[in-house]
Amino acid sequence: MENENAGRHPRAFLERLLRSRSGRFGLSLVLILVLLPLLAPLVVPFSPLEMNRGDEFVPPSARYIFGTDQFGRDIFTRVLYGGRTSLLVGFGSIGVAALIGVGTGILAGYVLGMVDSAIMRLWDVLLAFPNIFLGIAVVAVLGPGQLVSALAIAAMNMPYFSRIARAAVIAEKEKEYVEAARAMGASDGRIVFMSLLPNTIPPLLAQIAIAIPRAILLEASLSFLGLGTQPPNPSWGNMLDDSRDFLWRAPWYGLYPGLALFLLVLALIFLANAIRDLLDPTLQNIE
Repeated sequence: MENENAGRHPRAFLERLLRSRSGRFGLSLVLILVLLPLLAPLVVPFSPLEMNRGDEFVPPSARYIFGTDQFGRDIFTRVLYGGRTSLLVGFGSIGVAALIGVGTGILAGYVLGMVDSAIMRLWDVLLAFPNIFLGIAVVAVLGPGQLVSALAIAAMNMPYFSRIARAAVIAEKEKEYVEAARAMGASDGRIVFMSLLPNTIPPLLAQIAIAIPRAILLEASLSFLGLGTQPPNPSWGNMLDDSRDFLWRAPWYGLYPGLALFLLVLALIFLANAIRDLLDPTLQNIE
């Protein structure tokens, strides 16, 4: 019963999430890794594009705590500003995917019939392609860049959100509280937004927590291949790509963007697992 109430009330769900050890760890680490890039102008003394002649490949030191690259640029600064890019693409693309996916999923689940079939067949087509190949195809057609890679990642994730929302609506729309609202004369729009939509939030939160690290990794992969964020603007993916030629000369070059990417993905996985555990009644202790 407690798990069901957590699913119906977002505030109760958040309170239970914060009582979970993995939930607290994941959420705390995510907040740190999000706040540091956002506060980058206040934290670092350099510009991410600033070249310091004579300071090429300086190892980590008091002045350059993560060292410098082949142009004398401060790697710590570029990691923080690169985090902005990765976070913006990751969170932004999943936000767009959730908005469109949930909207189409609710429409398909509530109306059913031909509308449902048309929407689901569209998503089946997208799901037929491996994510990285679909991303490369979109970027190849529209051209490389941060916005295009974000749109490609959003398109890849829409089917998952749509299917989750559709399943939740189908499960809920025949329940007594929905029938009561309909009997009292509530419009379809009010039933959808006031009764059905709130009950899709917890499973969607779990999908968001799972999708964001995948999106960030995919953005890094596209940037690594030269199809995402373009130099000299930093992202964790293109920093890892640039560091390949200097692994022996400057091993710190690729270490820190890789570590930042690893920690963010790890934190989001912990958060996703905590949300999944709260939503799965078989994993709850029966009191």
